[in-house]
Amino acid sequence: MEENKTNKMSNGSVCGLIWKMGFPMIVSMILQAVYNIVDTAFVINMGEEGVAGNLALTFAFPVQLLIIAVGVGTGVGINALLSKSLGEGNREKADRTVGNGIFLGLVIYAVFLLFGLFGARPFIAMQAQGDEFVTEIGAEYLTICTTCSFGAIGFTIYERFLQSTGKTLFSTIAQISGAAANILLDYIFIYPLGWGVAGAAWATVIGQVLSLLVAMVFHYFFNRELGNSPKNILPSAKIIREIYHIGLSAALMQGLLSVMMLGVNLILGGAERADVVQGSFGIYYKIMQFALFACFGLSNTIISVLSYNYGMGDTERSRACIKWGILNTLIVSAAITALFEGLAEPLASVFGMASGTGGQEIIGIVVLAVRIAGIGYLFMGFSIAVQGVLQALGYALMPLVISCLRLAVFVFPTVWLLTLSQNAAEAVWWAFPIAEVLTAAVSLYFLFFAIRKKISAGATDGERGQKSLPFVKNSQNDLIPLDISKK
Repeated sequence: MEENKTNKMSNGSVCGLIWKMGFPMIVSMILQAVYNIVDTAFVINMGEEGVAGNLALTFAFPVQLLIIAVGVGTGVGINALLSKSLGEGNREKADRTVGNGIFLGLVIYAVFLLFGLFGARPFIAMQAQGDEFVTEIGAEYLTICTTCSFGAIGFTIYERFLQSTGKTLFSTIAQISGAAANILLDYIFIYPLGWGVAGAAWATVIGQVLSLLVAMVFHYFFNRELGNSPKNILPSAKIIREIYHIGLSAALMQGLLSVMMLGVNLILGGAERADVVQGSFGIYYKIMQFALFACFGLSNTIISVLSYNYGMGDTERSRACIKWGILNTLIVSAAITALFEGLAEPLASVFGMASGTGGQEIIGIVVLAVRIAGIGYLFMGFSIAVQGVLQALGYALMPLVISCLRLAVFVFPTVWLLTLSQNAAEAVWWAFPIAEVLTAAVSLYFLFFAIRKKISAGATDGERGQKSLPFVKNSQNDLIPLDISKK
């Protein structure tokens, strides 16, 4: 435990630590949203094909969300297990987690490669409802993004290696490198070269590969706390099981974003002026990702810091992690809400050069959507922060329930009912704040339950359902079980 004496995860101010680690994570997560929103901004301004291109990207978006969800969910499990292992001083287990994380990244990429080769076109056609042009360009875009998804998946794995040891600045630099390349290449590929929607796809995957390469350089040259022996890549059923004890629920939680996007697209397909409403939803949801991913960034910080201190058996710091993690997430959510309410029109105007009445109508609806749905962001931030707390404490089912409620159970029936109204294009957006408020109430109950069960009761080993002995520091400042210290 000697390394814990100088590790900032166990000694620094909890509030300051969450901000110091959380800000780069927020930036990193927001930059993931930049890829999709930049693609959409360039595509919708292509001219006559802009509105159709936006619709194609909207239909492809659920799969892109799923790639992020599986990668990030696996990364969350890796992060939590790495942080907990390092907090316990178990270096061997931490090193094996690194190797198995790389193995899982390769397996995940293989799955999406197969989908891109055989499933991309049927997936777009299912939503396009006979529009051959949208199906064609959407299938081309999605095929490129999935068959070259190794950059996106690999980056989420290596990003967690850096975050688990507190090197969040490095992961942010890697993310910024890819996002900047994506913006530059979007312009070059779409306009001067005239590659259209396919150009947006190539810009995205090249940016993601660049982020992966930069993250790998930082990990292998600067992440000295973790070992990188090739033998650790050999799969271990025990390590993988522990990764997905937390990571599976995280992947499913984020995967529900994909399910929600697909489900709402299909529901809106039955509304009046479906193409306009669906196109508006696609743009709104990409804008909304700035708020959503910012909250995920802080939630991931909560997982890292709380997992480490919970693994050490430090109850006082664990309580502080929960308090400051939730409070800081609420502060960020409130700031984004104020920003979106005040800047809804400028945000939507990024897409304002779309030609034709359809494009202009979409922009007007997006402004309304941002202002209405933004009301629920504060409640969304609370629920996502609570999910991070629950994951760090070893719970898998309750965070998943929260996601199911806010992304499906409360959303789908409400959206469907509101599409039946005379002004469906204006009314459907109220479904989102309604779902967030109801979910936040359930999240509050889960939070009190978890604190009482795991923190107040002194439990520090949620995975095995056992209570660890209380810890004290000996004369060398090492943490040891209380019963041993009495002997």
